[in-house]
Parts: sequence; structure tokens; C-alpha cells
Amino acid sequence: MSLLRQGRWFALVGLLQWLADWSVMVALSHAGLPLAGANVAGRAGGALLGFQLNGRITFSRDGRGPNRLQLARYAVLWCTTALLSTAGVMTVQALLGLEGAWLGKPAIDVLLALGSFLASRHWVYD
Repeated sequence: MSLLRQGRWFALVGLLQWLADWSVMVALSHAGLPLAGANVAGRAGGALLGFQLNGRITFSRDGRGPNRLQLARYAVLWCTTALLSTAGVMTVQALLGLEGAWLGKPAIDVLLALGSFLASRHWVYD
């Protein structure tokens, strides 16, 4: 499968995944849930969407959905990126406040997406 094709699909799925993630985080933190919990909830919702779409479209070799081994690998990747994302937004919140964290989350997630693409391509869906 071509790197360019996978990169395009990963970016499109990632955008949908990120919109779900960010929307949930902002809504929950605006409603009063602590930012760390809101961020993890948002990432979990986005992860469910992204795992299925990337497994079926972006990295699929036969058109079938992802398998259990891929799910286990994805869980490890997700836990790692969720921890890094939460640490990042908490740091931004400490420096710039809650609204700063809302605005800073996209930059944090773009950096994490680059590593996530490589891990997904060469380990999770391999």
C-alpha cells in the first residue's frame, strides 16, 4: 500500500477523530469536568472512531476490519498518546488557563499524530 495513499486517509480519518475528541473535551470541561478527565474522555471517543476507520480503510489489506492483535497494539498506542496528550494540555492549562488548553490541544495532537501514523503503519496494523 502506498505511503501517500495511507497518509491521505490517515489525515482524513485523523481530522474526523480529532473533531470528535476536541468537541467532547471542550464540552465536558466547559460543563465542569476537570480537564484531565475531559481530555481522556474525548480521546477515548475519538479513538473508537479512528481505530475502526483506520483498520477498515487506511491500513486494510483485504477490506476486513481490524483483528484482536491490532486492537491490543492500538490500546498500547492509545494509552501512550492519551498520557502524553493529557500531560500536554495540563501543562498548557497551568501556563495559559483552560481556554489556552482548548486552543493548545490541536498543536499537541498534531505532534502526536505524526508518531501515531508511523506506529500504526509499522506496528498496530502490520
